[in-house]
Amino acid sequence: MNADAITDLVAIVMSLSIPIVIIIGYYSQRQSVIKKSIVEGEIELEKLRQENYLLETEKLKIELDHRNLPQSISTK
Repeated sequence: MNADAITDLVAIVMSLSIPIVIIIGYYSQRQSVIKKSIVEGEIELEKLRQENYLLETEKLKIELDHRNLPQSISTK
């Protein structure tokens, strides 16, 4: 192989590798965006679960108070 053939080969390899690097970079960026979206959704779901837990706890507390209220009146 002479120097011109090697130069041509290097030019071809470089011209083909640039689009591949761009495609891989775009893919990685897209994956990051998707992962971010999933994490944000999980955070929102966890907030809703926590809010639901607090509401259910308060509801049960009120029900318990209502059940104990007639007992406390009758014992007086």
